[in-house]
Amino acid sequence: MSSLLHRTAPAAPVRIVHLGLGAFHRSHQAWYTQHAGDAGEWGIASFTGRRPDAAAVLAAQDGLFTVVERSDAGDAFEVVSSIVEAVDGADVGRLVELLAASSTAIVTLTITEAAYGLGAADVPVLLAGGEPTTPMGRLVAGLAARRDAEGGPLAVVSCDNLSDNGTVARNGVLSVAREFDAGLAGWIEANVSFVSTSVDRITPRTTPQDIALVASSCGYRDEAPVVTEPFHNWILSGDFPAGRPRWEDAGAVFVDDIEPYENRKLWLLNGAHSILAYAGLVRGHTTVAEALADSICREAVEKFWDEAAKHLTGPDLHITEYRAALLERFGNSRIAHHLAQIALDGSTKLRMRAIPVLAAERAAGRDGSGAARMIAAWSAYVAAYSGGQDPQAEAIEQANLLTGTARTGALLGLLSPDLMRDTDLLESLTALQAELAAAVPDDSTLEPAGSHVADPVLKGQP
Repeated sequence: MSSLLHRTAPAAPVRIVHLGLGAFHRSHQAWYTQHAGDAGEWGIASFTGRRPDAAAVLAAQDGLFTVVERSDAGDAFEVVSSIVEAVDGADVGRLVELLAASSTAIVTLTITEAAYGLGAADVPVLLAGGEPTTPMGRLVAGLAARRDAEGGPLAVVSCDNLSDNGTVARNGVLSVAREFDAGLAGWIEANVSFVSTSVDRITPRTTPQDIALVASSCGYRDEAPVVTEPFHNWILSGDFPAGRPRWEDAGAVFVDDIEPYENRKLWLLNGAHSILAYAGLVRGHTTVAEALADSICREAVEKFWDEAAKHLTGPDLHITEYRAALLERFGNSRIAHHLAQIALDGSTKLRMRAIPVLAAERAAGRDGSGAARMIAAWSAYVAAYSGGQDPQAEAIEQANLLTGTARTGALLGLLSPDLMRDTDLLESLTALQAELAAAVPDDSTLEPAGSHVADPVLKGQP
């Protein structure tokens, strides 16, 4: 076997900075940049989140890594070279230096849904001249340096599973900036665009077996390959004032109104993932493919899809074809997409995946039982797993001390204070959870919460 992967040609100049170096970023934004027609002009400097591990491994092989596209027909291997720097996220000095440079045109983000609301903790740190620790705090520090250096405008591109994620990113940045420096907030509003996106490519955690496969199949050592499905999708809406790669050459789509596309993805793909994760784990399954093969889980997905489809309109959404493609993708047993990975941060995810559909169904005079079943599955999961890994784990544990509709109301209040006042809904949710618990096979074995889970910041995309 030859040596560790290393670069044999000059790297592209850094023009994109990424926060949240993990498997999804490498299979998606880095892959799209590699396949842009002008890839040689667009290098990425990728920063980790809370741990330096991924940066240390990638830096040792010049940022290179292998993408393994896995389908029922076999595996295809490709070395991706678009990441030209892999940096420990704690190196705020390097981040600030890169964001101050006028050559940097874009900041992309895969920092998980919960991270956008954590920046307030860094305001005292910024005011004291210290180094921030949250993604929003670090980004604000970099933008302050860009303003001071007269680095010019740039685009911030959120790639997390949030509705209108560009606006969420904008609000997260400005909330920190206004408390830190009102003048900086004004500069950001005038010079920084926030691009909304819908992203889609199933990318499970890399295993030691995957690393061994690349070595035996490719004849070189790669300590950081990523395994993903052949399918990929990226829809973007917004301005790029300092330019962007020709991502459309790789299939990216640029639209004026992204909401129909992001709702299709959030509800049909991500919503189904949540149902399969919570119901599947409670029923003793470990992967998406296993849960989909369970008729109870499959029927819950289909019922939710039927409801969500009533609120998805647009000439280019092709809902029937999209659902069929999802079933094929979910059933790919060669992609071991672990349910415990998807189950993280449920209280954040369900606000976007279940609540909009449930609220719309109730407003239309229907029971919304498909969306309610997703919440009931989560309720059963957090009972079995003592809250799981969730930003509101303490509140969930307090709710678990209650019983019946009181517990249901406390949990639903974490997702939607408005809906928790709907007594009929509370009774329905309580009954649905009991129904799910009664359907658990006698021989099912619950795994410890968090098993099969990579660091939630490093994994990037559930």
